[in-house]
Amino acid sequence: MQIGMVGLGRMGANMARRLTQSGHAVVGWDRAPEPRAALAREGIATAEDLAALVAALDAPRAIWVMVPAGDATEATIETLAGLLEPDDIVIDGGNSFFKDGVRRAATLKERGIAFVDVGTSGGVWGVERGYCMMIGGPDAAVARLDPIFASLAPGVGDIARTPGREGEPDAAERGYIHAGPSGAGHFVKMVHNGIEYGLMQAYAEGFDILRGASSAQLPAEQRFDFDLAAIAEVWRRGSVVSSWLLDLTAAALFGDPALEGFQGVVADSGEGRWTIDTALAEAVPANVLSAALYARFRSRQDPSYADKMLSAMRKGFGGHQEPK
Repeated sequence: MQIGMVGLGRMGANMARRLTQSGHAVVGWDRAPEPRAALAREGIATAEDLAALVAALDAPRAIWVMVPAGDATEATIETLAGLLEPDDIVIDGGNSFFKDGVRRAATLKERGIAFVDVGTSGGVWGVERGYCMMIGGPDAAVARLDPIFASLAPGVGDIARTPGREGEPDAAERGYIHAGPSGAGHFVKMVHNGIEYGLMQAYAEGFDILRGASSAQLPAEQRFDFDLAAIAEVWRRGSVVSSWLLDLTAAALFGDPALEGFQGVVADSGEGRWTIDTALAEAVPANVLSAALYARFRSRQDPSYADKMLSAMRKGFGGHQEPK
C-alpha cells in the first residue's frame, strides 16, 4: 500500500522503515533535509515539500502526520487540507489532544477528506518491537488502512493469550484497536500516558526508598546497602511488578547505578495534564496520576534521585532528553 509519512523524527523515520520492510511504498517528507537524505540513502522515496509528496501518491491517498502536537500538527494538517482531494485520508499519529482530533475531523469532512487519529506507543524501539496503536476514525477509512496498522503493530509475538480468548487472534491481540470515531484514539492514548506517569513514579519512588536504606539517619542495625541494579534485575524475572519500564530501569541502573548522567529535571507532555483535566470533567478521582504529574513539576525546582530515574526511563523508551 502507498502512504506518505510527514515528519521523519525518532518515530516517523522508524515507522517509514518498518512499513518499507513490510513491502509498503512510503514517500517521506520532513522540513529538515538531513532526515530526508538519511531515508533516501536507504532507498526510501522522499519529497522536497508537501505538495510534491501529495503529487507522488496515487489517489485516494493516505498521509500519516508524525510531527509534534500543537502548532506544528495544526499547520501541517491545514496545509494538507488545501492539497488533498475527496476520499483522501489524513492520519495524525502524534500525541494530539483528542478534542483537536474531533475538531479536525469535522473540518476535513467538509472537504470530503477522512481524518484518523492514532495514539501510537512504542518509542524509539518500535521499528523492531512494533507499535501499539489506538485508533479513532470513520469505519471505512480505518478499514482501508488496516494493512498499514497490521504492519506497524507488534503482532501476537510470544505473549500468552488471555484466558478465554480463542480462535484467530483479533486486532487487539496483534497490537492495535479501532477505539471509536475520530478523537477516540487520542483519548485512549491520553489515558495510557497518564497511567505511564503513575507507573514510572511508583518505580522511581520505590528505588529511591531502597537507595535511602543506607542513610546515616537510620539506626545502624536497620541500615542496608542494596544493589539497586540487582534488585531491578531480579524483579524482571517472575515478579508481579515486571514490565518494559522495569526493563529500562534495570538497564539504566546497570550502566550508571548513581544515575550521574541525569539531572533529574523531568518534562511533562500534554497528555498527563489532559488526563487530569478529563478526570476533573468526569468527576473521576485520579489521585495517583495527579500526584505523578505534580512530582514532575516539583522536579524542576528540587531534583531527586527518583527524578533522575524518571529521566532515565524517558530516555530509554522515547529517547527524550532532559530540558535545558
